[in-house]
Amino acid sequence: MMRKPGSMKGLEDLGRVRLSRNFFFRDFLHSEIADFYRIPNIPEDPDLAIEAGKRLCEDLLEPLEATFGRLHIRSGYRSPDVNRFGNENKLNCSTNAATSAHHIWDMRDFDGCMGAAVCIAVPWMIDRYRDESDWQRLAWWIHDHLPYASLCFFPKLWAFNIQWHERPKRIIQSYVSPRGILTKPGMTNWAGNHGAFYEGFPRLRS
Repeated sequence: MMRKPGSMKGLEDLGRVRLSRNFFFRDFLHSEIADFYRIPNIPEDPDLAIEAGKRLCEDLLEPLEATFGRLHIRSGYRSPDVNRFGNENKLNCSTNAATSAHHIWDMRDFDGCMGAAVCIAVPWMIDRYRDESDWQRLAWWIHDHLPYASLCFFPKLWAFNIQWHERPKRIIQSYVSPRGILTKPGMTNWAGNHGAFYEGFPRLRS
């Protein structure tokens, strides 16, 4: 059992928790909102955040980094206070209820399920592709290879939220052209192999 850190040493100890081979909790604590507005980005329930974070790292981030090289972490864990402030001040944060089991790793969702998400960019993609719609190549590769719960792509750096969840919905959406839902269960393009979209991509490494 780990209590919410109440001192710098306690926060250091949390940061040293190893979530997977290449990722520690400290990798996910940076937040521009927290830094600029001086709001501590500290989990209320460290044990739940660690458990969810481990699944995110082991099941999704480690295979991505092993396959494509170093990942750039844009936004990882958000405390309820940080996310609430971001939502109330229109800083690209959803409500806490909508963000539970997503960026807020230490809050379960409405159904009591655990989840965690992180926003990342993949330098391998940025170095090789230029067309605005090329984000779909990586989206379909992830869809065919990894047990993601949801993906959401953004215009800058083709950064995207990738979520692990106990009950994955397997939905891909985007704010990049073509905007909207790329796929979700029930759509005709959801099943099958989509290898034609990511021809020339490296094979999955674990």
